[in-house]
Amino acid sequence: MPTPQSAPGFTGRRIRAAVVGTGAIGRGSHLPALAALADEVEVVAAVDVDAAAAEEFCRAGGVPHAYTDLDRMLAEQRPDLVTICTPPTLHREQTVAALRAGAWVWCEKPPVPTLADYAAVEAEEGAGAGPYASIVFQHRFGSGSRQVRRLLAEGALGRPLVVHCQTTWHRDTAYYAVPWRGRWATEGGGPAMGHGIHQMDLMLDLLGPWSEVRAMAGRLVHDVETEDVSTALVRFANGALATVVNSVLSPDEVSRIRVDCERATVELTHLYGHRNADWRITPAPDVPGEEAARWRDFGPDVPSSHVEQLRELIASMRAGERPRGSGADGRTSLELIAALYKSAFTGATVLAGEIGPGDPFFTSMHGDAPGWAPAVAREVTA
Repeated sequence: MPTPQSAPGFTGRRIRAAVVGTGAIGRGSHLPALAALADEVEVVAAVDVDAAAAEEFCRAGGVPHAYTDLDRMLAEQRPDLVTICTPPTLHREQTVAALRAGAWVWCEKPPVPTLADYAAVEAEEGAGAGPYASIVFQHRFGSGSRQVRRLLAEGALGRPLVVHCQTTWHRDTAYYAVPWRGRWATEGGGPAMGHGIHQMDLMLDLLGPWSEVRAMAGRLVHDVETEDVSTALVRFANGALATVVNSVLSPDEVSRIRVDCERATVELTHLYGHRNADWRITPAPDVPGEEAARWRDFGPDVPSSHVEQLRELIASMRAGERPRGSGADGRTSLELIAALYKSAFTGATVLAGEIGPGDPFFTSMHGDAPGWAPAVAREVTA
């Protein structure tokens, strides 16, 4: 267990950050987010197994130190925050190393390939003031999701009844040419794990805990180990019923969440990020116009983004508080995905809390099954 970093250690200075993995997500999302908060954070190092890539990342981003060895970087630079932008199979080892060095962690989704890996990460977290490991779930953040979360929590829209959660994207054969994609051991799953996790996480953040899942999955197009489409029926603890669709087979790409409540329908339609204009609230006929107008007042437009989540994470670090998207709060989406896969492979309804140590789906998202169960066999057409 690491020695906790007390919050006062960050007082009066910028947070020292390091980026691990200098590929597209590190260059395109993490470094710009860190740069946008330069008054709060300074990037002191970057790590990549490719020395030339690390050096180019540092040169282009004004980062002083390039490394190919994570442990050496942690020992020499002693960052306060490590952002992890590597393939999922590396996340557990790298997160644990950073936590043991006393650094907080902000890790790209999926956080780790299995629930067992997540438990191992939780075991390395500090207590009280941290350090903690949080997941990049940027769709939770921004003015639109904040307003809708508040309305639902306060009961202003009435009881949630019917929910649709859709991540229907398109990925071609070239996408799966990357060696770690489409494999259970290295990606952890298909579009449910690597794509739909964002919308499912936002759905859970808005609606609270789920109670049971029934699902199907299949490989309809791509020659990969994992699924390329899945569907699920989810019952929430509050009684609401949801349909969830995750696909990489959909030319007309969209990300969508719709919640039909007693007094209004809330719908979010976007692709990779949302603004106020992407949310629509349709009141029931008996709702006064003035009340509906207040619901639609989202305030200044703050898009969902890595920047907004990082801003809140830094505030949590300075306060010495567990951030959103970590611990039990971060585990909820991974638990739902594990349940989706278990139901798809076994044909059974899976209950919340069912998958724990001793369950094959705790240590592998496909339950160590030798192949697809009949319910999810790859479709073959003449």
